[in-house]
Amino acid sequence: MEKKPRFSRREFPPREVSPVSLALLFAAILLLNALLYLYLSTFDGSSGRSETDPGLCPSGYFRLGTVKNCSPWLSCEAINREVRKLRCVGEGAVKKVFLSEWKENKVVLSELTNSDLKEDFLHGLKMLKALQSKHVVRLLGYCEQQFTILTEYHPLGSLRGLNETLHIPKYKGMNTWHRRLMLAIDYVSVIQYLHSSPLGTLVMCDSNDLDKVLSQYLLTSDFHILVNDLDALPVVNRSAGKLVKCGHRELRGEFVAPEQHWPYGEEVPFKDDLMPPYDEKTDIWKIPDVSNFFLGHVEGSDVVRLHLFDIHAACKKQDPAERPSAQEVLDTYRKVLTLLIREAAMPSTREML
Repeated sequence: MEKKPRFSRREFPPREVSPVSLALLFAAILLLNALLYLYLSTFDGSSGRSETDPGLCPSGYFRLGTVKNCSPWLSCEAINREVRKLRCVGEGAVKKVFLSEWKENKVVLSELTNSDLKEDFLHGLKMLKALQSKHVVRLLGYCEQQFTILTEYHPLGSLRGLNETLHIPKYKGMNTWHRRLMLAIDYVSVIQYLHSSPLGTLVMCDSNDLDKVLSQYLLTSDFHILVNDLDALPVVNRSAGKLVKCGHRELRGEFVAPEQHWPYGEEVPFKDDLMPPYDEKTDIWKIPDVSNFFLGHVEGSDVVRLHLFDIHAACKKQDPAERPSAQEVLDTYRKVLTLLIREAAMPSTREML
């Protein structure tokens, strides 16, 4: 009877790791975590500003550029005397916007253009004064009698021009999946701030399509996002049974939330009095579409979308009550960024083993 050959398992001696290698690996892990901490800390302390105290100045004051001292908001007299218009840079339904100059600083002067919309203009001013924070454009002064507002100038303009900006040679290094995800995080941070603002739960109503949303925000030179237009921010007060409606016209299209659509079909003519009100979850519905714009089509953006799939699916729930809060979306975005940064750093760490 032929004997079957016996195969013995080959034993490999354990690989010895020198103390020096272990020390280097441990140092690399500590350095990675330290860098990650510093990287993510920009969410809470961008530009050295706190949540409710932009430029470290008290309410009613501002600090501009490299000036260390805080100045009081400019009055009507100061604006008329010290601010010089340079050119018109934009005009909307409510106001005209001028690039201007104050004490050798570029600033933005906004003037009411339609007297029928005085209330909208004054509401925007009220919101701007009350919501000053790292999420909101910096107020420098105002004149209610003349319906003018003076704010900080940001040369990169609104988010409409984001993709064009990222193709400028100076900013091409910013055109990465992690920088784009950080912009999406900034955007959701603004929504979260509005939903938990000092004035209550505010709904961003000037957001009926993507282009309109992007026009409401500014891109800073250090690539953060500020909300700029606060003319349409109604407040939700659930305890008082107060919900909101964004305007008095019928809203159409897939960008707006289902509850913003006329619910009685084509056979019933739209009437504002019959349109049911809604809450801040309309803003949540729009987050995936806005974030999709931010992520663009750079290397790695599809991986980010995959990680955000579940939270975005939750944002698109037909029932508003089933959608997550802005804080839950923000927490998820931050976790995804942390995870992906660690995964991107792991290959270099493995090479040291």
